[in-house]
Amino acid sequence: MALSDLLYPDNPKRKKELIQLHQELLDCMSTNFHATNELVGVLNEHLGCTITPIEMRESSTVKENCEIIIQVMNEIQHQVQKIDSDMKEKLEPVLYQKLYDIKEPELEKIAIAQRVFSIIFGEATSTAAMVAIKLLGSNHLTLSVSKLISLLAQIGASVLGGVSIAIIGLGLEMILHAILGAMERSQLLTSVRSYEKHLAEFKEASEKYQHAIHEVTSLVRQQVQ
Repeated sequence: MALSDLLYPDNPKRKKELIQLHQELLDCMSTNFHATNELVGVLNEHLGCTITPIEMRESSTVKENCEIIIQVMNEIQHQVQKIDSDMKEKLEPVLYQKLYDIKEPELEKIAIAQRVFSIIFGEATSTAAMVAIKLLGSNHLTLSVSKLISLLAQIGASVLGGVSIAIIGLGLEMILHAILGAMERSQLLTSVRSYEKHLAEFKEASEKYQHAIHEVTSLVRQQVQ
């Protein structure tokens, strides 16, 4: 047993908690990478985007992987803004306003969007128009992306941001060395509590983000069947 564990008997428990929290974070991040790639696939296939799919890098740190997903989320936001700009530029103001009118039937909105995409691409499917309407009208997706970007930045800047995501398979002592270094009991307690808070918020935001993406992708699957 390490001297620090003799001086602070609850340290082994806290260390295990920290490792468990770290694994939960990685699992959650992995699901977010998968969900993001689902949305990227829809944008690329139906809206002519060229966003590169992403993957977690085991040789990189938590912070670096956070930055990977933040970058593609920013690109998704950029593409949605571009769609909105195209709609605003090519539609009469009355028609453009209909796209955001919650009382307007969705089929009418899709028809309006399809008209614009036919101008842009020469031809357009109703699926492309439906995806565009879902993205433009989904405050759920917009808010969840913004929230997740903020939390990913916080996690990347946290005490575990510099830890490689691959350490889980290296054994307990290597994990503790990578995570804790010379951290004392008070620092360890603070880190665990801070990490618990980050992770709770991250899980909640991730669930909303994944649900918002599922709404879009499931509609696309129904449309093409």
